[in-house]
Amino acid sequence: MTYNSSYGNKREWTTIKEYEEILFDFYNGIARITINRERYRNAFTPTTTTEMSDALYICRERPDINVVVLTGVGDTAFCAGGDMNVKGHGGYIGKDGVARLNVLDVQKQIRSIPKPVIAAVNGFAIGGGHVLHVVCDLTIASENAIFGQTGPRVGSFDAGFGSSYLARIVGQKKAREIWFLCRKYNAQEALDMGLVNKVVPLDQLEDEYVGWAEEMMLLSPLALRMIKAGLNAELDGQAGIQELAGDATMLYYMTDEAQEGGKAFLEKRRPRFEDYPKFP
Repeated sequence: MTYNSSYGNKREWTTIKEYEEILFDFYNGIARITINRERYRNAFTPTTTTEMSDALYICRERPDINVVVLTGVGDTAFCAGGDMNVKGHGGYIGKDGVARLNVLDVQKQIRSIPKPVIAAVNGFAIGGGHVLHVVCDLTIASENAIFGQTGPRVGSFDAGFGSSYLARIVGQKKAREIWFLCRKYNAQEALDMGLVNKVVPLDQLEDEYVGWAEEMMLLSPLALRMIKAGLNAELDGQAGIQELAGDATMLYYMTDEAQEGGKAFLEKRRPRFEDYPKFP
């Protein structure tokens, strides 16, 4: 390990906001979103994903949050996908009786948030839970982690990030195997196929993801933001290009050249753009 971390020490995580089906807490620049439905192997409902979406919005907006961690309560499951107990016609039925697939919004938020997102997989990452870890920037798994898809077995599928981005990670043949056979894979198998970045004993999982987060926080946050946007741009089509272009616009606004344009407009004069360099 190349980072300086409080390895093995008890950390004091403080609650950011109270929710019904997730825990949302903070430690040393790290926000942790934990699915809190252990009885259901942390399967999500529309309430769970709505709360996750709200927490991710807070993570994007708060400047003291540098890295986001996504995990599940307990030592059995990261996330077992959508809760089949509330699955109905058209999606998962919320408390208002409306069918939704709003986990797709969460997937897009994870992809677009301009901060690294680490999946800490502490058990089963199955179905929609498998997709959640796939769309995170990095995955650290405990030795008891189990990965796999169940969609075609239970009348579901994910033809978006859950298949296309998965294929970019493990290759077309392996992605088709994962979806067409609905097999389960252990942590070492996941590591061997490039599906996860690191495997550690369960009791070291928190130490590991905190360590990775602390190591990233020593680096330029703007550089990490641009790298994430650049890596996503090709895969995400025009939406990805928009993210990258938005980041480039933000950088441009920070230059004297851009400020000159705004000042000239307010001062009702011609901007002196000729004063600024034109690099080859």
